[in-house]
Amino acid sequence: MNTFLPASRRRFGKLLVATCVAAAFGAAPALAQTPSELAAAAAKEGKLVIYGVTDNEQANHLIREFRAQYPAVQVEYSNMSTTELYNRFISESAAGASADVTWSSAMDLQVKLVNDGYAQPHKSAETAKLPDWANWKNEAFGTTYEPVGFVYNKRLVPAADVPQSHADFVRLLSAQADKYKGKVTTYDPEKSGVGFMLVTQDKQVNGAGFNDLLKAFGGVAVRVQGATGTMMERIASGENLIGYNLNAAYALTRARKDPSLGIVLPKDYTLVLSRVMFIAKGARHPNAAKLWVDFVLSKKGQEIIANKADLYAIRSDVEGETTASGLKKQLGDALRPVPIGTGLLTYLDQAKRLDFIKQWNGAVKAK
Repeated sequence: MNTFLPASRRRFGKLLVATCVAAAFGAAPALAQTPSELAAAAAKEGKLVIYGVTDNEQANHLIREFRAQYPAVQVEYSNMSTTELYNRFISESAAGASADVTWSSAMDLQVKLVNDGYAQPHKSAETAKLPDWANWKNEAFGTTYEPVGFVYNKRLVPAADVPQSHADFVRLLSAQADKYKGKVTTYDPEKSGVGFMLVTQDKQVNGAGFNDLLKAFGGVAVRVQGATGTMMERIASGENLIGYNLNAAYALTRARKDPSLGIVLPKDYTLVLSRVMFIAKGARHPNAAKLWVDFVLSKKGQEIIANKADLYAIRSDVEGETTASGLKKQLGDALRPVPIGTGLLTYLDQAKRLDFIKQWNGAVKAK
């Protein structure tokens, strides 16, 4: 026999069933914002604050197109060094006022900030397009695919001297120490965050060959600098002849204006760094920040990165010379992209960092 239940009891019964289902299977996740909803929320915020290490000229290609697409969002971009960005972000976060987004090539420092709880998660159709190694916890995102190599002065370095591998480079400096003494430059790992990250990656990838590299650096009294631009200026002028571990993206831009600069991506292994972007946990404009991340990772944003900003696109569906797919055709298995994750924190341990700097200075600093 069917039993009639009052409407109030029927509603209670449905609620009870729904509660039991949620308890058994987990409550359904909240629906994500659609792109149009995100854009509308960002427009209400009206502003976006970005701290980055990308040169203004290159960053502005992205910012101009972003503003054209989302004119209601004003963009405030501050360009600084990798270590300055890290220190400034921490101090301002402690005061309750930080940038909405940080964007840096010092991958290890970015991962440390994320690992220390300074980021908030973001998941979208655009973040899903990244390779697995370039998306850490949906909080830290790789945005570029930038190879690192040798930059040299074409006028002053004979073709026979131009190294094609790390072993070639060590042999050149060892065999012609007098010629190249004081003429080789690289990042100062004590002053450059990206320089420290790259040279510690070298140590991990190159193994025993790393000690030979340090010895060769010491033999020619390598000159260290804190900035890529300074090194390229000195190579172009002839004050230095070869630069080690220089970012090919910056070198390519400079070489188009100065034909005296040559670039070599090592055939044994070529480190690839990616500018890591994250949204600050305390972002005052979180929707604008999400919109910016999605724009940079979109196919349109990646095409701007490759074709206008010369920073090498990371998305596999973007074609051309300055893209991940273009580099893979050129270098194949020699490419060594640096994975975003806790492995980058190894040499940020204070004891390990001090030991490494001691090893570096002991071998490299001019006697």
